[in-house]
Amino acid sequence: MRHLKRTAKLGRTGQHRNRMLASMVCSLIKHRRIITTLAKAKAARSVAEKMITLGKGGTLHERRLAAARLHQDTDAVKILFNEIAPTQKERRGGYTRIVRLGQRQGDAAQQAILEFVDVPSKPPSPPPPSPKNPKRRKRKKRRRRKKRRQSSKPPPRPPETQSKTFREILVRPVEPVDVRVTPAFNAI
Repeated sequence: MRHLKRTAKLGRTGQHRNRMLASMVCSLIKHRRIITTLAKAKAARSVAEKMITLGKGGTLHERRLAAARLHQDTDAVKILFNEIAPTQKERRGGYTRIVRLGQRQGDAAQQAILEFVDVPSKPPSPPPPSPKNPKRRKRKKRRRRKKRRQSSKPPPRPPETQSKTFREILVRPVEPVDVRVTPAFNAI
């Protein structure tokens, strides 16, 4: 009998599966929706709903339980308890929805969107500030590299103290060799 055996294995060990689901729930909390395979979305949904139930309580003990389940991702725990859980106070379950998409191009896996039901989507974050002049920064890097190369070379020796290099010693002019075929070799 398969009592209490309904856990989706997802082709992973238990530790790997728990870490993956915690990471997916953290991404769901931070970005409000994630795109994944249908099997992973179904597995992550139960973890996400349990985290929101903890967030609705709001006690220190529940914060610590959520931090332990999400593997100490404090940013996700703060967002969960301060932003997401208050919007779900009146709801008695079913905090997430799964929307099926088409099949993935590479392996034909069924794709799905996992998202919160009554949580407003997060406004897009502004792009990170770009450097004022990226070409100038590259030029500076090139100059620094050039200076390092020049400083790492030993200074040239004066001509009177220069001795022959190893290559000059080894390379000697080779005398030509006579390669004519003699009649003695033809007889063999």
